Amino acid sequence: MKIGILTFHRCINYGSYWQARCLAEGLRSRGHDAFLLDHASRRVDIAEWRCALRPTLPAPAPDRARYRTKIRRFFRAFESLPLSPRFPLERPARMPRCDAVVVGSDEVWNLSHPWYGGYPLFYGEGLRTPRLLAHAASFGSLDPRAGLAPHWAQKLRAFEAISVRDQTSQAVVAEAIGREPELVLDPCLQFPPEPGAADGELPGRPYAVVYGHGFSDGFAANAKRWARRRGLLLLSVGYRNDWADRQWLEAGPHEFAHAIAHAQAVATNFFHGCVFALRHRKPFACESSWYRGNKLRCLMDTVGAQRHLLGEDAPASAYAAALGEPLDDAVPARIETLRHASDRHLDRALAARRMSA
Repeated sequence: MKIGILTFHRCINYGSYWQARCLAEGLRSRGHDAFLLDHASRRVDIAEWRCALRPTLPAPAPDRARYRTKIRRFFRAFESLPLSPRFPLERPARMPRCDAVVVGSDEVWNLSHPWYGGYPLFYGEGLRTPRLLAHAASFGSLDPRAGLAPHWAQKLRAFEAISVRDQTSQAVVAEAIGREPELVLDPCLQFPPEPGAADGELPGRPYAVVYGHGFSDGFAANAKRWARRRGLLLLSVGYRNDWADRQWLEAGPHEFAHAIAHAQAVATNFFHGCVFALRHRKPFACESSWYRGNKLRCLMDTVGAQRHLLGEDAPASAYAAALGEPLDDAVPARIETLRHASDRHLDRALAARRMSA
């Protein structure tokens, strides 16, 4: 089938890039002509680039030249993606006609997203296709107790099949349409990526990756203390963290993937920091935040890695165990089971119309 994928594929964000690429490659590996629907908006571009140049606000941002290099590396990576002809975000009628459109993954249904929130095309409106599916979609930081307004819930009823990547989104969809969607893996775990050529050198000594920003003082102190005792360099990838030993702010998507693949451990407060640590079976410690709390807790519960989600007041022994000990054997085994279940769900969803026809 000719399948368009609708997601946030041009964000200057490692997770957004890789989940878009992995979902496209996963569908293409099944013999489909799958490509990313390349929506364009000058307003969105400007907002995205401003954020990428000053990603750690309200902290000072003295690194604009280095972040500009990072942005250029993302631009080069975007051009390697399987893309449709570009069309205006506000005019989905100009997109190419598809046999099916898969919405997801990422926070495609996050109505409070600062620049994508509220666009009805992510809820299926106006798309040129007879078939709407959602795979590994998420509402992001939405409070499930708030529910979904009726007009948004009505749009979800037009989807033939819906799967989500976290339990919060599962609860929101179930309340909105009266049936519980399938819980599946993020595409980066369902279709594990192999990074392409990286531009830049990794440290010449053993290191742990720091990925994220806005860490609490307690988390930073514990991670730094653990690294010192192990003789490891702390490499901050993509964002400035002054408590790390080295800043690799210029890293593009492939450099990010290489850095985690070769690290001894990962200290993060980002969802895809955990996902890539799990993908490469690296020990990791994650600090939650109000914005990412829902999806981080759900990920840990889903794969059985709860001990890796640490608060600022966790004892040093908890950090030492999370960062210094191998993943429990049950975690990769659980991921493998979920990978097969996610594959089966996706294959059933894609085949349903052909079978009924």
